[in-house]
Parts: sequence; C-alpha cells; structure tokens
Amino acid sequence: MSDQHVYRADLRIDVDAIRHNVRVLAGRAADSGARTMVIVKSDGYGHGALTVARAALEAGADRLGVAALGEALQLREGGITAPVLCWLFTEGDEFGPAIAADIELSASSQATLARIVAAATAQDRVARVHLKIDTGLARSGCPADLWPALVEAAAKAEAAGRIRVEAVWSHLACADEPGHPSIDMQAERFARAYEQARAAGLDPIRHLANSAAVLTRPDLHFELVRPGIAVYGLDPVPQAGDHDLRPAMTFRSSVSLTKRVPAGESVSYGHSWTARKATNLALVPVGYADGVPRSLSGRMDVWLAGRRRPVRGRVCMDQLVVDCGDDEVREGDEVIVFGPGDRGEPTAAEWADELGTIHYEIVTGMFRPRVTRTVVNSEAEGT
Repeated sequence: MSDQHVYRADLRIDVDAIRHNVRVLAGRAADSGARTMVIVKSDGYGHGALTVARAALEAGADRLGVAALGEALQLREGGITAPVLCWLFTEGDEFGPAIAADIELSASSQATLARIVAAATAQDRVARVHLKIDTGLARSGCPADLWPALVEAAAKAEAAGRIRVEAVWSHLACADEPGHPSIDMQAERFARAYEQARAAGLDPIRHLANSAAVLTRPDLHFELVRPGIAVYGLDPVPQAGDHDLRPAMTFRSSVSLTKRVPAGESVSYGHSWTARKATNLALVPVGYADGVPRSLSGRMDVWLAGRRRPVRGRVCMDQLVVDCGDDEVREGDEVIVFGPGDRGEPTAAEWADELGTIHYEIVTGMFRPRVTRTVVNSEAEGT
C-alpha cells in the first residue's frame, strides 16, 4: 500500500523500528546468554500482533507471549509456529484447543494445573507448562506457602507423561524504578522458588526480566527475557539513559477544513478558548472516539506544516481544532497527532506524562473502529 494518502485517522506502524528494537533487546539478552520472548498481547500493544510477531521472529526473538488464549490461537491461525506462552485464564477457558495447537500454558495454582493435566490426558498429548510464582506483585502467581505443593504436583504430572514443565517464572513490580529495593527482594524469592522446583525433580528454565530489567538488570536475564513495551520503541526506564529504541507507532490525520476567524471568536464546546487576534484554524477529523483523550483539551499540540501547533478548545468526539496563526495550511495537509518525536512532533510518552499515566495505556488504546492501520515495512520491500 502506498504511504501517500490523505488519512482521516491512521496508525502508521514502522516494522523496521520493531525489528531494530528487537535486535537491541535480543542483543542485550544474548550478552547474558539468554533468549528472548517478545510479548505481543493486546494485539501487539495496539501495533498488530501478527505484524509484530513476524517482525520479532525475523529479528532474533525465539518465543512469543500473550495474555489470552484467543490471542495465542490467532497467532497459530496466522501461521506462527514459534513457541507461544499464554498465562491469563478464566474459569470458562478450554485448554484443549491450546494444547492441540502446542500453546504453552502457565499455571499459578494446583487447580489450573489439574485442568491442564485433564485436557492433556483427554487428548493423549503432553502439555508444555510454565509454573508462575508470586514473588511480590500479588497478581497472578502462586503464593510462596502453596508453591511446594504446586511443584510437587507438577513433578508428578511430568513423571506421568502428561506435562513438560518448561519454565519457572515471575513478574517484577518496580523494575521501571532502577534501584527499588523490591527488585532484589523479588529476585531472592524467585531464587528460592526455583531451588524448590529443582528439589522436586524439575529441570525448568527461568524467566523474570521484563523490558525494564532487560535494559538495567542483566543479572536477572537468566535463560529467557520477556520484553514488551520496549519492543515498540517506548522506553520504560528513560531515566537510565538512551537505550536506542525507536517508537514504531505514528498517529496521523489530515486537515479537513480551514478558516480564518476574527479576534474575539471562541472555539469548540464551552467556549473554553477565545482568539485574542485573528487567526487561521485547521479542523482535524479525529477526537476522543478515535483515541485522543478529551482531558488533553487545551494541553496538546500536533505537528502540521513543519511545526508544532496548539489545539484550541475542547477535543470533541470526532474532531479537534488547531491554531495556525497567520500561516496558511491547506485541506489535505498531513497532521501528526503523535509520532516518534524525531522532528519535534508530540509523542505517546509526552501524552502519558501530561495525563499522569504511562505510554502503555496510550498506544494500546489507539486502535479503534474508525482508525485504520498502515504497516510500513521498507526492509521487506527492499528484498
């Protein structure tokens, strides 16, 4: 598809940036002797799970990870044959189709393990299992006092030929705050849990490091790392230096109407902004239904005609208004709502800082029914 187009609301996904980021992260892991599992949950953090999965595997990732069974099965249906881990289940989830598709499953309790064993038995197959220990995040993961019983049950199921325990794993709560005391505390708890698994007769690999730990804690890389947000070029620890990550998502639109208004004219609902002097306004057909937070009203810029320009008045459901001063802009001119920041345009991280949230929330919330997604893949086009 040509990239020269007038867009209403479009996410431009730079696959070359994703490959670059995976090479950076997988290189860090390889320096520690670890392999790389790229996390593509939530439709690849809004970037397109299949697109990201293929690019990540091409760039050196060994495995993929998702939260929901449906996400895992969609990867298989899309032709992905690499190992895929899935870890977040409901009582109604059926493990049979996942086991048949060779999806690796996480167990945080004996009850979940028993369901996996039953599904594997029904199919006369061996299920691949990752045992998760709660080391201090207090979400999923087995509590420490129940862990010995879980690893004993897993060892029995493995001896019976119903499962293969691939890994012991956990998740860090504060890895994006380098030096936080909880990181070492969790690492110590994880080490104890791993030794208990070994004492039960299991021989699993270990994975603990998320994006932040991949970048700042090589001692926690173990045999496998699990980068997520950094794959998409968004740095979880910018305070720790430049990590050579390239944001892969650009949100763009086009000018749909221009007009000049006199001094004293107010803009948008509630007349929260009034022009002090005559100015040119550009109407951009994106709003909070397309992922632009209404709470950014009066607090955001866009990139238009070679410079940042302020959005005036309230962000509406379908549109926003840009103040262009005395500069002339034309209908059809491209508007970058956020992008990598290379030219000085706003970024997803900037939005997150302004809103008091994290850039994860921004990018995962961008793909909406009216928003298209355009994949730009110059490496593939050049081969």
